[in-house]
Amino acid sequence: MPKTDFTWTREQFHLPDGVIYLDGNSLGPLPQAAAARVAQTVTDEWGEMLITGWNKAGWMAAPKSLGDRIGRLIGAAPGTTVIGDTLSIKVYQALAAALRLAEPGRRIILSDSGNFPSDLYMASGLIDTIGGDYELRTVAPEDVSEALTDEVAVLMLTQVDYRTGRRHDMAELTAKAHAVGALTVWDLAHSAGAIEVDLTGADADFAVGCTYKYLNAGPGAPAFITVAPRYADIAQPALAGWLGHDAPFAFEHAYRPGAGIDRMRVGTPPILQCAALDAALDIWDRVDMAEVRARSVALSERFIAGVEARCSDVTLNSPRDPAMRGSQVAFRHPEAYAVMQALIDRGVIGDFRAPDNLRFGITPLYLSEDDIDRAVTILADILDNRLWDRDAYKQRAAVT
Repeated sequence: MPKTDFTWTREQFHLPDGVIYLDGNSLGPLPQAAAARVAQTVTDEWGEMLITGWNKAGWMAAPKSLGDRIGRLIGAAPGTTVIGDTLSIKVYQALAAALRLAEPGRRIILSDSGNFPSDLYMASGLIDTIGGDYELRTVAPEDVSEALTDEVAVLMLTQVDYRTGRRHDMAELTAKAHAVGALTVWDLAHSAGAIEVDLTGADADFAVGCTYKYLNAGPGAPAFITVAPRYADIAQPALAGWLGHDAPFAFEHAYRPGAGIDRMRVGTPPILQCAALDAALDIWDRVDMAEVRARSVALSERFIAGVEARCSDVTLNSPRDPAMRGSQVAFRHPEAYAVMQALIDRGVIGDFRAPDNLRFGITPLYLSEDDIDRAVTILADILDNRLWDRDAYKQRAAVT
């Protein structure tokens, strides 16, 4: 693949004037082509083709074709990734399938205390549903390897911590899990489009992720699930949805799972969101992930150095070593929420994560060195002059 042109990639996004966007790790910005692509789907396909669009416009095949384009970014084997539904649904599917494949008698789902709460909620809900004596066991992130024993059925982890950006070693932990007879489920919500991922090289069993963060497919965009080829035709879907059936339009009363990754489809694909994802992936098709990662590290190091040189009121809450973190940087401040609101008011958009994290996504496709330097200057001004100390900045909104 030719060298990534980051000037070109920046031009492919709509970024409001005067805004430095450091929250692409939560919601990516609008690709320039997305509005027209969605409009074309609405008018030319839905409008003119009506229901025949499922065949004529390729709507039914979109989840797999889009899945393969994501698969390239995460090192998945062709034909093993499909999109649809939400990330929570995909976590539930992957974990349920992994538990059914686990050795008899194993009852422990192992995760860590830094995992995204929704993943833990889904695991707990699944345990309540299937009954038995299953246990969700969480340990500190640094204790995961030691906690992998022959009691563990499934290791379920988010590769990159949503708050601090701390990164698990997927290959090392997958190898350790397999050595003790456990399977793995990896959540790539903060990995896909952010760091180099090699599911095949790591021999991961299941992986899931979302497309509205670094992949820039828009709010509510569908999630994805990947199943290792060795399990593609034997993994049993817990959610026996119509579109996961081997022959949906045979309308059989009994469920027969589809071949391979098709069995992990559940509901009707969100075609308008698929159109937005298609436009976003047109950019990613011209990007080399190794180059994205190298630029992410360079911009992150620049940001950390700038903040630490000018902002004595904050403390780094991400790993110091860039090899140990994803593509986001977190700093701690006792009034982090108010500080972030002041930043947003000045056109620097990051976000807050409880209890005291200022979180900044470093997204190379559209960020420059100048953006990083200006963000540091504005943050320093807010902290030095206590510009965050206003009642309006301390009133918490529904989304933080």
